[in-house]
This record gives sequence, structure tokens and C-alpha cells, in this order.
Amino acid sequence: MKLLFLFLTLAGAAGPAVAREAVVAGQFYPADKAALSAFVDAALAGGGAGRPAGEVVAVLAPHAGYEYSGKMAGLAYKFIGDSYDTVVILAAGHTEGVKGAALLVSDFYETPLGKVFPDKKLAAALQKASPLFEERPSAHAREHAVEVQLPFLQRKLKRPFLLLPAVLNTGDLSTLKKIGAALAAALRGKKALIVISTDFSHYPSSETAAAADGAMLLAMGSMAPDIVWTTARMLDAKKVPGLETCACGEAAVEAGMEAARNLGAASFQTLKISDSYNENPGSAGPGRVVGYISGLFVRGGKADQLTLSRAQGAALLKEARLTLEYYFSGKEAPGGLERDPRLNLPGAVFVTLTAGGNLRGCVGTVEPAMTLMDAVRYGAISAAFRDGRFPPLKAEELPGVRLEVSVLSRLKLAKAGDIKPRVHGVVAAGEGRSGLFLPQVWEQIPDKEDFLGELCAQKAGLRRTCWKDAGTSLYTFTVDAFLEK
Repeated sequence: MKLLFLFLTLAGAAGPAVAREAVVAGQFYPADKAALSAFVDAALAGGGAGRPAGEVVAVLAPHAGYEYSGKMAGLAYKFIGDSYDTVVILAAGHTEGVKGAALLVSDFYETPLGKVFPDKKLAAALQKASPLFEERPSAHAREHAVEVQLPFLQRKLKRPFLLLPAVLNTGDLSTLKKIGAALAAALRGKKALIVISTDFSHYPSSETAAAADGAMLLAMGSMAPDIVWTTARMLDAKKVPGLETCACGEAAVEAGMEAARNLGAASFQTLKISDSYNENPGSAGPGRVVGYISGLFVRGGKADQLTLSRAQGAALLKEARLTLEYYFSGKEAPGGLERDPRLNLPGAVFVTLTAGGNLRGCVGTVEPAMTLMDAVRYGAISAAFRDGRFPPLKAEELPGVRLEVSVLSRLKLAKAGDIKPRVHGVVAAGEGRSGLFLPQVWEQIPDKEDFLGELCAQKAGLRRTCWKDAGTSLYTFTVDAFLEK
């Protein structure tokens, strides 16, 4: 991520607690108490989304100036309860690089609506549990991502609450999952709310923001922090003009998701997706925007399985053929992001070519290494020209070639007894070698022992009975398969 950190030299002074004053009042939100209260109350009363089917565990809210994202933040807080003992805010760290979670414990936050005191007991427990939690007032001194959330909590909640504010910006996923797990363990059994404070795409066109933010939204819907992490890096790797980061608070999202999952959240409910131009058209044009998502992690519902529709499958097939046509015509394939956000998610894909009913090439990726659409392009070129079993495809052959795209699910370690004929594809790995059969191969080899024997011998180059060996690992997967008519 291309995050710009301004390293400050402010040191936290020891001694009695002092106010961390409202440093962005009058800039990000009204400094006048009455005006601030009126804005927040109106935002909390805003409509446009239904009540979630389940208890809210965590809130996802933007943190831009209220004229841009305040209404969307209010929408998220609309559906929380009216009383919590503790609120944990996991926020983007814009001003100072931190290795874990930087807390503010010795001081209290203050806004035009009053003081919010820290949960020192919770902070002490977290610092004792993991060195990833450290008090660092300097990381909060000029940071707006925590501060802008507080007025919504101060107006929504009916009684005072204790605050655990943390800013994060590490890109290490294992660290973030440890932070999330430790936080969940410390909060279990408490009446607490988690707030994840982040904006999303910075600063592409509105059209590109919709594609990038839509992909990040789908990734969050999977309830898998690693999918969010991978999605952000694959989108960033595409070097889309203007897209400097997919989410300034990506670290807060991943840590917060892990905490919410550990506390029983089963799904993510989107309340609204938008951007700075659509929220405030009078301020700037659509060519340079910041993306926003408002939503809730709740105990009800189910995680998005990220299945593909027939229309999406047709788009993948069309792109596979276009990729080969571009190759033979010498044209350059289009870049950028796809309009359909699902096609911008990470994908593992095999592309199969047949001619006259006979295999003509089949190559792909077992694990996601690029966006789904890019994986289709890679698979099409590789199947046509890099499958060592066949000579490179010729231009005159292309009209007679039939294409099939198989999108793989995530690999699952399995035993031979777990493998279901005609359902599972299988990977066999051992002695530094591996081989893969797609589920479609069951049509040619319906017997399970023959299937596994051919996988070992033909594809992995191992003993035919390697699937019985303790040193061989077997993995299963399913596919969404799309075949040209």
C-alpha cells in the first residue's frame, strides 16, 4: 500500500491524565456543540437501510469530513445498541507507523460534546497479553480517524462509556490476526462494541472507486481477513491510475474482522457504498474521489460464498477467447479493473482447450495469484502456448477450439476417504512434486482408485499408490465450471 506516514516527534508525557483535545473540530466536523449535535442527530436518524438480522458485534464507518461521509457514518451507528460498557475503536494510522496497535490510555479524548475516558483495565490486560499492544500517545496526537467517530457515540449512547482507542497500519496479516484474537479474548463476556474506522479507495475516478471498493466489500463479506488482505494487494499490484490505496484503514479492517469473527460475527451487512463525489457533488468532480463503505458485522446471517453467476461465467469465457484473439492479432489486452467487482477478487483458475473433443491444452493456478479476470487471461495464454504436452496453438486452429474456464475453491487438506467422485478436484503432493485433476476428469476416470492412481502417476510423477502413503498430502477443491456452447 502507498500510505504516506508523517512521522511526528511528539512524546507522551508521564503524570496525571490530560485531555487529548479535539484537534480536527472545525475542520472535519463542526466545532460548535449545538451544530455538531444537530448534524449527528440528523445523520443517526437517516434512512436507506434495513435493520440487521442479528446482533451487531462491530461497526464499519468512514472517517472523512462530515460533509463527505458523515451521513454514512451515522447510518452505521443507527443500528447499534444504546448502552455499552466499552467501545473499542480500531482506526487507520495516518500520522505514524506502528508495528501493532498503538493505544492512548494515560490521556482522555475530548470533543465539543465532552470527555471520553479510557478503559485502563482493558488496556492493561491487552498489554499484558501481547507486546503488540503498546501505549503511544504520539500516534494519536494528530490522528483524526478515532476522533471523528466519537461524536456519534456520544450522541447515540445513553450513558457514559469507556474507550479503547487504537491506531494500526502494519501490513503483516499474522500480526493483525493476533491483535484481533487477543482483543476478542479480552472482550469476551463484556458488553462492548468494536468500531472499525476506515475510508476505502484513494484517489481514483468514481468509476474505478466503485470497482475497487466493490471488490473490497465482497472480500469483507467472505468473513475471511486473508481474502481482504489478498484482494487489497492484488488490486494495488495492478497500478490503476489514481488508486493509491484500497483502504487507508486496511489493518484496522483485518484486525477488527478477526476480533468480530472470534466474538461470533457470522456475516457482514452492507448499509451503503459510495464516494466523496456522490456524497457531496458540489465539492469536486468525479475524477478524483475517496471511497466509503458503511456496514455491520453481525451474529446473524451467513458469510458470502463468493459463487459466480452464469453472466459472470459468460464474461470469463468471453475474455478467455478475446485474450487469444488479441494475441494472434497483435493487439494489447485491456488493463485496469473490471466493472463487475466480483471479477476483481483473487482467483485460482484453470483454462481448458479442446479441439474435436480432444484435449488441446490445460493450464492454470492452484492458489490465487492474481485477480480472477487476470487469472483467466493467464490461463488462456498458458493453455494455448505453454502446455508442454502440445505444440503451440496456431491462429487457424482457434475457431475450432472450445474453451472451458474452471474457477477453483480454496484447497482443503483431506484424506482419501473424504474425496467425493464427480464433486471434488484433487491435488496430490509429495517428494517435492505435485499433480492436479479437475473434477471434470471423473467423467473419464469414474473409479476412485483409478482416479487417484492416475493422479499420482500421470500428473504428479509419483508411485501409482502414492495417495496411500503417509508422506503424500491430498487436497480437495470444487470448481465453478463454464463451458463454451
